[in-house]
Amino acid sequence: MTKPTDHRTLLRLLGIDKPIIQAPMAGVSTPALAAAVSNAGGLGSLGVGATNAEGARKMIRETRALTDKPFNINVFCHHPAHADQAIEQQWLSWLAPLFEKYGATPPASLSEIYTSFVADPAMLAVFVEEKPAIVSFHFGLPSAAVIAELRRAGIKLLASATSVAEAEQVAAAGVDAIVAQGIEAGGHRGSFDPDAADARLGTFALTRLLVRKCSLPVIAAGGIMDGAGIAAALALGAQAAQMGTAFVACAETSIDEGYRRALLGDAARHTTFTAALSGRLARSMVNRFTQLGDDAHAPQRPAYPIAYDAAKALHAAAKAKGEFGYGAHWAGQAAALARSLPAAALIAQLERELKETIEQLQQLLG
Repeated sequence: MTKPTDHRTLLRLLGIDKPIIQAPMAGVSTPALAAAVSNAGGLGSLGVGATNAEGARKMIRETRALTDKPFNINVFCHHPAHADQAIEQQWLSWLAPLFEKYGATPPASLSEIYTSFVADPAMLAVFVEEKPAIVSFHFGLPSAAVIAELRRAGIKLLASATSVAEAEQVAAAGVDAIVAQGIEAGGHRGSFDPDAADARLGTFALTRLLVRKCSLPVIAAGGIMDGAGIAAALALGAQAAQMGTAFVACAETSIDEGYRRALLGDAARHTTFTAALSGRLARSMVNRFTQLGDDAHAPQRPAYPIAYDAAKALHAAAKAKGEFGYGAHWAGQAAALARSLPAAALIAQLERELKETIEQLQQLLG
């Protein structure tokens, strides 16, 4: 019989009181959101993969002005893109009629709008100087030298994994805990190699596998929206739950009215995987852009994140005319359970639900 997991091990490591981690969500999370979650006893997070080093420094300092609690900074560790002008121009030509529909012209060319952390020494320098309590990795891992430098700075490290093989790489790299990202999760799939075969393991199956096969603390992520979901993750041996979509509708996020309306409406019942928006597989609510990506006549999409440059331009053009359906409306499979609450109120509600679920289970077990 497996020995019960003491989730306090991870809580002590991260310096938090509650087994609740707000997912980083680049472009959605804000210093106000991260600080509110951390102040409420969870772990707030900021995604800086979509900004440069000085932008990250600014976000870190703004968050520190709002909380003295630990918070997490997340970076993308994907392989830098291979540009292909012919593919990019064909993609832009295919999108051109939509730009015209909304009174705009497509960009003349596309660029790699995000720099991967594996090729960003300036970002590393900011982390070493600013020393955030926690740094987490998505899409893979940086080099051993970079991990060693972060550890020398006293920074705790997390990394996402979508399989046992990826988790083994995380453990071997000297990271402190593993985020088990199940197929239910909203946003970008964290696979190290997006072209490799993907078993598409669910959150609970992956969590249980990693708890049994890895010695590091495991954080369950994907489709967890309430206290009952947190309780289930803890029962399977996870030491915390990471929740993204659950926090998207909080007042402190940076989402626009179209995203909020979709998440709190019928659209939340329908999610799908698409690579059309960014060039890399991600779970989104079904909208005009995901339907565009399903078009059998669509040409080959540009590489990640080059494709995102086109998607953002089209979204901006359509949004200016009142059409929000081309946005990156990332959401997990249980998005329909989203609640529009301030972050601190949501944390309090999750804690109540977790306690109630545990009490109900104890009654059932006699």
